[in-house]
Amino acid sequence: MVMQEGLRSEDLDSCFKKLMVYGGGGATLRGQMAPIWKDIPMELLLRILSFVDDKTVIRVSGVCCGWREAICLGLTRLCLSWCKNNMNDLVLTLAPKFTRLQTLILRQDKPQLEDSAVESIANFCHDVRELDLRKSFKLTDRSLHVLAHGCPNLTKLNISGCTAFNDSGIAYLTSFCKKLKSLNLCGCVRATTDRALQAIAYNCSELQTLNLGWCEKVGDLGVTSLANGCPNLRALDLCGCVLITDESVIALANRCPHLRSLGLYYCQNITDRAMYSLAQRVRNKHAVWQSIKTRYEYGGLMNLNISQCTALTPPAVQAVCDSFPSLHTCPGRHSLIISGCLNLTSVHCACGVHAHHAASTTTH
Repeated sequence: MVMQEGLRSEDLDSCFKKLMVYGGGGATLRGQMAPIWKDIPMELLLRILSFVDDKTVIRVSGVCCGWREAICLGLTRLCLSWCKNNMNDLVLTLAPKFTRLQTLILRQDKPQLEDSAVESIANFCHDVRELDLRKSFKLTDRSLHVLAHGCPNLTKLNISGCTAFNDSGIAYLTSFCKKLKSLNLCGCVRATTDRALQAIAYNCSELQTLNLGWCEKVGDLGVTSLANGCPNLRALDLCGCVLITDESVIALANRCPHLRSLGLYYCQNITDRAMYSLAQRVRNKHAVWQSIKTRYEYGGLMNLNISQCTALTPPAVQAVCDSFPSLHTCPGRHSLIISGCLNLTSVHCACGVHAHHAASTTTH
């Protein structure tokens, strides 16, 4: 935030402390009487407001013209998830005022938002980078179209549970919002198809985090397209994507070297072949660098959920666990999740081996 001319950070700190003590009556700034509360510097007002909730910030913006102007110009993050009724009307009122917003969180327990609210955001809040619209069941593709034009700099978008969207809407959005790094489509069954994933892969090469949980129409074509078009993927949730097979995992293993988290819960078509492809990725890297040190610098998978993948066998899963030191099966550090796979109980991480050796040494 830009400081007003002549005000240093230490001046604001001093003034802030005195205002808290004297309520504005006896504070001084560089030998002069501090201004009354309504005339305090914008930076100081915003600093004070950082200690209160967003509901209070909105109320404070109505105290006087000076405060309203300061808040409208300086506020960059707003959460309205506390609003249990009439959120749509609230957004319509606030969007034209808070035009500098960069992060806007509109989570809902019950559907309130309509396309008109998103259209207002797109018309006035062009600086928005992060937008959370989860569980907005009333929104249609119209919202995706206006966001595409009004908020092209989006980097993080959560539309999980927005069941009315179609894959054509996702394709249109991503053709304009090409800076997306995080996208949550969990539960967007109609919107998340192979066609949508092909569009994401083509347009969003910077994508790092993608949640496709319970999108039952996702298949190998869509995931392999992602692997080819989004090589910077760090986290991919495919839980409940029942159509995918080993081909999807093999493509990810070969094309996404930065992958750290992979969710395959209930992907029951996954077999040992997929697990060995993940493990082989590390062996190939070792062959290039010929150094065990590289293995730890590389990092690799840190979280893998293969719960209910009942076709997997212990040797294949153990190979993956041995290849990635950050995967743990030990209590309190579960990052290799194998619940529902009773035949995998023998799989153990390096911590388990060390603990077993330590126990054996102590016993003997």
